[in-house]
Amino acid sequence: MLTDLPNVLTLSRIVAIPVLVALVAMGRPLTDSAACLLFIAAAFTDYLDGKLARARHQYSDLGRMMDPIADKLLVGASLMVLAGTGRLAYAALYPAIVILAREILISGLREFLASTRISLPVTRLAKWKTGIQMTAIGFLLAGDSTGALLHLQWLRVGLVGAALLWIAAGLTVITGWDYLLAGLRHIGRTDGASKIAS
Repeated sequence: MLTDLPNVLTLSRIVAIPVLVALVAMGRPLTDSAACLLFIAAAFTDYLDGKLARARHQYSDLGRMMDPIADKLLVGASLMVLAGTGRLAYAALYPAIVILAREILISGLREFLASTRISLPVTRLAKWKTGIQMTAIGFLLAGDSTGALLHLQWLRVGLVGAALLWIAAGLTVITGWDYLLAGLRHIGRTDGASKIAS
């Protein structure tokens, strides 16, 4: 199971995290660029592992468990190292907090509902949120130093990343609220069924 390619790709996202953190901590134009490229590669494996799992019918409990964990660790670690190194300019710390809080809330809700054998399907808007969020983090990891390295000093890479992160945070609130309401409806039905059975 560990050697299935989809699971290898999922686990590679976790392995990439300490390397990503080290690159950002160095704080140089080349390492910022490398961190951005590594994050893009890791984010692409999120799309690829699901596609391969469906194509090869390589579904496993390990993959279902580790895939969302790897995603949240990658996003969380990236946002935290950016905050820790003072790279969340333009008040981007606030949407980062919103995004992390939502991830914790929905993870707890999914874990509870899983115990009742109920799952929350991913919505189309949530997929857009994830895409914008990953793009924002990529820009923030690259930073203005990468723009200067590519002789694109006019491009405010950090500002673009911060703006996208604010948009992602707005979608995070909307999708998080939708998931919360859906979860509460399921909980209400479960409580109602329990009372009838008793």
